[in-house]
Amino acid sequence: MATLIDQPVQVAAAGNKPKIIREFIGRVSSRTEQASVARMSSPEGWVEPGQTPEFDEYTVVLSGSLRVETKAKTFDVAAGQAVITPKGEWVRYSTPNGPCEYVAVCVPAFSPDIVRRDPD
Repeated sequence: MATLIDQPVQVAAAGNKPKIIREFIGRVSSRTEQASVARMSSPEGWVEPGQTPEFDEYTVVLSGSLRVETKAKTFDVAAGQAVITPKGEWVRYSTPNGPCEYVAVCVPAFSPDIVRRDPD
C-alpha cells in the first residue's frame, strides 16, 4: 500500500555547529529500515566526526558545496553533483566553504547504531 509522507521529521545531527536534518523516509519518520531519505541543511564551517558506516550513502548536492573526505581522496561536491560512499569506507563530511543543502539516501536506513562514528 502506498504511504504519503506528509512532512519530514527533524532528527538530531552530529557536528560542531547546528545542522538541520529533515528525514522524509527512514527509521524515525516512517519506521523504514531498508533505506532513508533526508534533506540536510549545513551551515558554513560545519564538520562532523569521521565515520565508517554500515550503509551505502548516496548524496546529491542541491546548493553550495559539500566536502567529502575519505582515506584515499577529498571531494568538493558542488550543486548539481553527487557522490557515493560505500559501506565500510571511512568518510567525513563538512561544509568549509559556505552553507550547503543536500539530499542523502542511505541503504539500509541511517541509524546511530550503524554509523560507527570515530571516538571523540
